[in-house]
Amino acid sequence: MEQLDYITIIVFTLIILVAGLSFGNKGTDMKSFFAAGGSVPWSINGLSLFMSFFSAGTFVVWGSIAYMYGLVAITIQMAMCIAGFVIGYFIAPRWWNSKVLTVAEFLTNRFGKRIQQYYTYIFLFLSLGYTGAFLYPVAKILNVTTGFDINYAILLLGGMIMIYTAVGGLWAVVVTDVLQFVILTAAVLLVIPLSIKEANGLDNFIDQAPEQFFNIFSGEYTFAFIIAFTFYNIVFIGGNWAYVQRYTSVKNSKSSGKVGYLFGALYLISPFIWMLPPMIYRVLNPDLLGLEAEGAYLMICKQVLPVGVLGLMLGGMIFATASSVNTSLNLAAAVLTNDVYKPLRPNSSDKTLMKVARLATTIFGIGTILVAFMVPMAGGIVEVVLSIAAITGGALYGPAIWALFSKKQTGKSILGVTAISLVINVFFKFISPKVLDFALNRTEELILGIGIPFTLLLLYEIFAQKKDVPIPTRKASVFDKSEEIDDNGQNEYGIKVLGFSFIAIGLLFCVLSIWGGNSTIYLIIIGALIIGLGVFLNRYVINKFKKNISYSTTTH
Repeated sequence: MEQLDYITIIVFTLIILVAGLSFGNKGTDMKSFFAAGGSVPWSINGLSLFMSFFSAGTFVVWGSIAYMYGLVAITIQMAMCIAGFVIGYFIAPRWWNSKVLTVAEFLTNRFGKRIQQYYTYIFLFLSLGYTGAFLYPVAKILNVTTGFDINYAILLLGGMIMIYTAVGGLWAVVVTDVLQFVILTAAVLLVIPLSIKEANGLDNFIDQAPEQFFNIFSGEYTFAFIIAFTFYNIVFIGGNWAYVQRYTSVKNSKSSGKVGYLFGALYLISPFIWMLPPMIYRVLNPDLLGLEAEGAYLMICKQVLPVGVLGLMLGGMIFATASSVNTSLNLAAAVLTNDVYKPLRPNSSDKTLMKVARLATTIFGIGTILVAFMVPMAGGIVEVVLSIAAITGGALYGPAIWALFSKKQTGKSILGVTAISLVINVFFKFISPKVLDFALNRTEELILGIGIPFTLLLLYEIFAQKKDVPIPTRKASVFDKSEEIDDNGQNEYGIKVLGFSFIAIGLLFCVLSIWGGNSTIYLIIIGALIIGLGVFLNRYVINKFKKNISYSTTTH
């Protein structure tokens, strides 16, 4: 990397931090800090959900699989596409209708405080593993491209993410997610043609690729694995406490469904775009072994991108991957504040609750940093992510989703299912390989992880006595008119921040075109389009919000 790349990273970082920190005076109560006012546009929430999920694995986890196995990395991600459409139709509207801020609040309304506490403590403990696993790839990106020590990278990036999430709340999270989506989409569309050119054309790439590199199933990633992984993603994306915020913080149930549909549509297209560069790099450099493959995506970017643009791509990758971290931090703080602290101090003022929320974000952030240090000792990021998925996904999130649709389940039944499933999964993952010399493969782990909890839930549904347990639904109007107008004001401010941030990023693309070489025209066109999008947001969309507010005040 050259000096201009480092300057670009610094400038991009400042844009992201300013955008995130600008919401510091907007998160003045629980609803604004954890639900962004409760009426975020579905398109913004859909992009944020996509980035929060997509970024954690794309560059390091799926990039590594694409380098080693080829096309199967795209097949794996089609599981997320199917999950998005299923969630949009069935699950997301149910969450919106549950009239809750967090999943923990749903569990309290449905099953009582004690059951909610058990799940809260299990979730917070396991979330440290998820979030630490998400922070590690961010540091890995910085380490591979700059040589910066990975432990210092974890400290630096973890601290920075922690700060703007603690200050800005959910709006800071979703706005920075959308910015990263635009940056990375623009950058990867440059990486692809340059990578193909570096490989002397697509025909040569196809000829030089390893045997079975274009098989849709390969190695341990079999047809059975893909089916099991699809069901896992329906449960994980539909029930993960962090992602449920995206379904509940929109204005109505129809919008919550659109969040899922947009997620699915993006995953229908994006894997074909994102997985091609690390696949091409397998031909350019076939010698990466073991954990080295985790850096394949970054290496191809370093090899083909012009000076300055590499820094922009790296900055986008860092903060995009970080979006999974800030999402989890915001959710953990919401649970600690809303579902742990607030019941203990029910008369606490909004000011006190906000102090607790920001302190909770900081404490959980420190725990995340400590876990990220331990990822290499656990066998690398691919092993950690897929192992955590197999052990906890179905057991932790499946019962809550089932309870959205079932009147039979009780607090004891869902907690029993979670406990039994976790014990069985942990036994086969950690104990049986050492004691019985028997280990499950990746597919068997996923099938067991999803199959056990849903089999138990189904058996209870069939044989338990019928109980008339009401399923909470959202009232026709949760917020009064003054709150609705205030929500529009928050949306207006959030989109205004997006607009100005787009203009700044577009200008950065245009400036970098000076050093773009053969990419100069492309950079100018992309920069102009991003600037145009920023101007559009600041004019058309803001005027639309103002008209809506004016209409609301004159008709009510």
